Amino acid sequence: MKRNRFIYFIAGCLVVPAGLASRRFAAHLPAIIGKYGGDTLWALMAFLTVAFLAPRWSSFRVALTALAISVAVEISQLYHAPWIDNLRRTTIGGLVLGYGFLWSDLLCYAAGVFLGLLLDKLLTRTV
Repeated sequence: MKRNRFIYFIAGCLVVPAGLASRRFAAHLPAIIGKYGGDTLWALMAFLTVAFLAPRWSSFRVALTALAISVAVEISQLYHAPWIDNLRRTTIGGLVLGYGFLWSDLLCYAAGVFLGLLLDKLLTRTV
């Protein structure tokens, strides 16, 4: 399998503002999207990033890697040292690393990676 990196880059460029918008306008969205959309899109972005960086990997390998990264970042939120908490207080640090562990985020990550798999199948079929 060989993915078209340009298409995955464009997809990522669409997912990032959608994720940011899901946080900023959460009150104006259906409750479930406002509450869980950002985390789901975060994992989708992790999938797209891995697919972009490893275009020859199987969809399954990309999905497992993206899910492992997502879970590792979530588990890292249980660790609170001053240096990492200071990093989390920055805009980029907060967006990438998050703030506090939530079990529900793990379900969102699974959903986001599953969306990535569906998108990957669609894109690799048409490319």
